[in-house]
Amino acid sequence: MFIMLALLALSSLASSLPTQPPSLSFSVSQASRPSQPINLAAQYANTLSRYGGEVSAQLKAAALNGTAVTSPEANDLEYLTPVTIGNVTFHLDFDTGSADLWVYSDELPTDEQTGHAVYATTDSKLLPGSSWEILYGDGSSAGGDVFADTVVVGGLTATMQAVEAAATLSAEFERDAHSDGLLGLAFSTLNMVKPQKQSTFFDNVKSQLDLPVIATSLKHGAPGTYDFGFIDENKYTGPLTYVDVDSSRGYWTFTADAYAFGDDQISTSLTGIADTGTTLILLPSDTVSRYYANVSGAQDSPLHGGYVFPCDSKLTPFTLVVAGNHSVTVPGELINYAPVGSVSNLCFGGIQAASGLVDINIFGDVFLKSQYVVFDAGSQGGPRLGFANQK
Repeated sequence: MFIMLALLALSSLASSLPTQPPSLSFSVSQASRPSQPINLAAQYANTLSRYGGEVSAQLKAAALNGTAVTSPEANDLEYLTPVTIGNVTFHLDFDTGSADLWVYSDELPTDEQTGHAVYATTDSKLLPGSSWEILYGDGSSAGGDVFADTVVVGGLTATMQAVEAAATLSAEFERDAHSDGLLGLAFSTLNMVKPQKQSTFFDNVKSQLDLPVIATSLKHGAPGTYDFGFIDENKYTGPLTYVDVDSSRGYWTFTADAYAFGDDQISTSLTGIADTGTTLILLPSDTVSRYYANVSGAQDSPLHGGYVFPCDSKLTPFTLVVAGNHSVTVPGELINYAPVGSVSNLCFGGIQAASGLVDINIFGDVFLKSQYVVFDAGSQGGPRLGFANQK
């Protein structure tokens, strides 16, 4: 993923082409992990923070205090993918909205390593002078040293791959008992390693693939798959519809021609990011308020950090129209994301406000679960996204 080398000799190694022959494609499956408490407001705040947005005092207070008990089977919070680093298998969150591969390591205090796969740091693999740090909106953070190692995803191997080893983790990460870290699949310009950004795992290995693509088939209530190097026609219906990607900011950014609430189509374009590492859909605040105006009992709750509504509410589907004729529709039951507690009968919305907080809309897993999505890094020239309805 990220090959950061302070010494010229190491730098030339990092930029060299992979030794593995081309013509390769494979799928890797996610694995569901056991239930655990989640903090819905903290998820929202962290998303705003990672995109440079403002986290209000009310939202920060909700993030520090609010927890909802839920499960990945019900709310698809945490489906993870096995990745081998060195000779250890880690379960990582694949994230098309970031460009870092970071993992738990033996540099953490022993009690923070418990229950996780742990990266064994060695001086021989250290990238001298390099470091990384990530700070999130609820005050959580992670950081540490950078190493070069062999990383294997499915049948794909990257040698001299930069691996960011966590030496410090805040309490938010300590409470996550199942994820061993994150593997970013955005463009390498987003990488957080200093003093020199590193290439992503995908950028390092895509020349080995039959096609420079990653296709996602995320599921509701079941593990999904990531197809590397090929497009699986058995996983979608109808044609794939492609839309150009603007990668200038490092994200998989695309523009939809229009959007709709149920049968009410609004001929206004929306530009946003396809992000497997974000759970929610974040949209302009006026769009979000218009959506929840049709939901009886919905309110923008300071206590809970976003829009909530009675859990038995019937929610209207949300649709994006891309490339002029393809409708990407999120059914209402997916927008009813999760209960905010075990007592209140209120649920947290899968659509929340972005504008005024971040300067871009974000289409996370609530959106992506309805589609087979092709992240194409350049099979036909510039980067693009392909959408088709899942079977």
